[in-house]
Amino acid sequence: MKLILKETIETLGIIGSEVTVADGYARNYLLPQNKAVPATSQNRKMLEQDKAKFELQIAKEREFAEEMAKRLEGVTCKIAAKVSEEDRLYGSVTIQDIMAALESQNIEIEKRMILLGEPIKSIGTYKVPVRVYQDVEPEIIVEVVPEK
Repeated sequence: MKLILKETIETLGIIGSEVTVADGYARNYLLPQNKAVPATSQNRKMLEQDKAKFELQIAKEREFAEEMAKRLEGVTCKIAAKVSEEDRLYGSVTIQDIMAALESQNIEIEKRMILLGEPIKSIGTYKVPVRVYQDVEPEIIVEVVPEK
């Protein structure tokens, strides 16, 4: 089903773009939540009229994202973990651990924003990207140190 997005949805696209989604996703989520409208000729005309408003909103979202990226760039999270004699972690450092370390520094981000490919299982310093907006991905530094 073809829809026009009324707000930016990270997995689909930015506000005002025309996307094709599964019928069930459109009927059960996007349309009832008022996040999209059917891509009819009448709605396309309204989109053209509201294009300036959408572009302004996109600019605001990008500006906010770049401001947040500046705050995140170079942030260092120190996470203490239990280690064995071979300096291997007993568990692993996960996204939740990184979120907790960021919250202790008064930085609140959503879980889905942290792009940790797989859990960290050894001591060291790691660069972890954080997706703030579509093309805005600053890297934070995660230091995993032995627990004393």
